[in-house]
Amino acid sequence: MSKIAIITGGSRGIGAATVVLAARAGYRVCFAYQSDETAASQVAAACRQAGSDALAVRADVSQESEVRRLFETCDEAFGPVSLLVNNAGIVGQRTDIVGLTADALERTFAVNVFGSVYCAQAAARRMSTLEGGAGGVIINVSSMAARLGSPGEYVHYAASKGAVDSLTIGLSKELGPQGIRVNAVRSGTVDTDVHARDGNPDRPAMVARTAPLGRVGSVEDIANAILWLASDDAGYATGAILDVTGGL
Repeated sequence: MSKIAIITGGSRGIGAATVVLAARAGYRVCFAYQSDETAASQVAAACRQAGSDALAVRADVSQESEVRRLFETCDEAFGPVSLLVNNAGIVGQRTDIVGLTADALERTFAVNVFGSVYCAQAAARRMSTLEGGAGGVIINVSSMAARLGSPGEYVHYAASKGAVDSLTIGLSKELGPQGIRVNAVRSGTVDTDVHARDGNPDRPAMVARTAPLGRVGSVEDIANAILWLASDDAGYATGAILDVTGGL
């Protein structure tokens, strides 16, 4: 099987680390980014330095038409996808349930849930052995918030990631007979700039004090778990939701 990956949210954080690690593992990578063209160019350059082809595509995964264009671009440049990583996601408005706005709720679900579904649909059409494909792997990036609920600040985000967990289980059963494995990595708090952008820059340090392992997660911690689930070493794993949370 050709090693061709589509990774969403690939210009920074967990997504960028996953793109570069996939390139080092021999994947030709087509990755989506929302707006930061400079960061996307830097990630693509890192992939080329690793000896692999990479293509950055500006796309909003909450829009089905843009997801379609992302996959068609990959088809033309590299061929049909063999690995999809649904990483693109947003935390949304930090608020209790009473203060949550309709716009924030809709945007969170549009990116985190609708985007994952749209991408899974497009990947399944290409991967399914019933449709002439060679099979493949889908990895969804979830969050420990799905287990913990994030009361008082991100209940809507937690709910969206709970939907991602359910999607993972359902698709693993639906697509397994078609040669497609579907798993998820449920990430803990990771030291990225998302916390500063959300106005909570001290969150990683706070988590580090409470985590049994005594530290916050790194983007490489999550990327390594994703690439392991994508590999033949995890060839009998499907429907699995792997917690990478430092013990929280």
